[in-house]
Amino acid sequence: MDSPQPSPRLWVLSFVALVGTMGIMSFVAVVGPITRLFGLADWHAGLALTAGGVFWTLSARRWGKLSDRVGRKRVLVFSLAAYCVTYLLLAVLVDAALGHPPALVVSLAVLVGARALVGLFYAAVPTVAAAAVADQAPTGKRASSMARLGAANATGLIAGPVVAGWIATYDIALALYAAALMPLAALGMILWKLQETRPPEAAPDKEPENVAPKQKPSAGFFDPRLRLPLAAMFVAIMAVATTQSTVGFLMLDRLSLSPAEGAKAAGYALTALGIGLIVAQTVMMRLQWPPVRWLLLGALLAGAGFGSVAWLGTGWVIFLAFGLAGLGMGLVRPSIQALTADCVEAHEQGAAAGTAASMQGFAMTLGPLVGTLLYGLAPAVPYGLVGVLLLALALMVWRRHVSPAASQPSGAVS
Repeated sequence: MDSPQPSPRLWVLSFVALVGTMGIMSFVAVVGPITRLFGLADWHAGLALTAGGVFWTLSARRWGKLSDRVGRKRVLVFSLAAYCVTYLLLAVLVDAALGHPPALVVSLAVLVGARALVGLFYAAVPTVAAAAVADQAPTGKRASSMARLGAANATGLIAGPVVAGWIATYDIALALYAAALMPLAALGMILWKLQETRPPEAAPDKEPENVAPKQKPSAGFFDPRLRLPLAAMFVAIMAVATTQSTVGFLMLDRLSLSPAEGAKAAGYALTALGIGLIVAQTVMMRLQWPPVRWLLLGALLAGAGFGSVAWLGTGWVIFLAFGLAGLGMGLVRPSIQALTADCVEAHEQGAAAGTAASMQGFAMTLGPLVGTLLYGLAPAVPYGLVGVLLLALALMVWRRHVSPAASQPSGAVS
């Protein structure tokens, strides 16, 4: 059976996800050279990236709840405009500083402050886009729609650093100016093509007289409905962040390469990961499986891929393992978003998507620290731990969700 054609709103949101991700990932490609040109220490680049993750974590849920109240389009317009202005100011400051570098404390404040603001405003983009997709897709059939959004994110994840790195070979500041154009393009598309939407109001609960009202779930971190998707989000993003932060060291040590060759090999591994993401999400678009089934399969594949890196010693085999892990992660991320949306009511979609995005930001902040600390023990340790965590997630999904459903009588209602 042919896959359904995407609605106009879905392709607009996919475009926004693509260029928004390209914009924020462009910074990753140039932060190292900018740090060196400013005369800062290498760890200052890590501090800037961490600041962006912290502000993302703290703001994503608030953006989602705000979109539940005032509408998806209004929040996207504001956040993308602020995102664009922040990048533009950073480009102007870097352009000026390359000729006359300011004091170190000023350079550090510009680098960390700009990245923190980028994380703050970008956090609204994946959060509100996921909530808007959940608004238009029916319960139980959101995985394929989320996969379209995921494929756009994965493409931006690969294309952003590539485009920025190519432009930076001519002019580093120009790469930042180009990055500022990406949220501007998304903003123009939102204003042109996306109609304002607002989720329905919650139906008032009718409690019997003389009975204390029950405490309403908040679609927050401690909401029992979101226990599985939040746990899965933490494990999945920890896996990606942990391996991304150590793959460069792994290529140097495991394959005995020079720094230049190690950087190239790390790029190949991450490219294989990205290709796996795109392939998996393309498949998801065409099959209407329940999110828990996709989550189970994805966790198994990703666990096997990342876990096998712990003992592999040949470059091309490691690349294949990263590709297998990418296939798994490509199934995991959209299934988490679909499962999150299915667990809550229509008027809670923004809050739930924001909570999941906050968990993503937290894992992205924690993952590099955990990964590099464990790598100091032995190169295999972070990859072995990631493999175990993903396989444990698959076991939890099977025991609590897939296995009970499979054991129901054929006439039972799921």
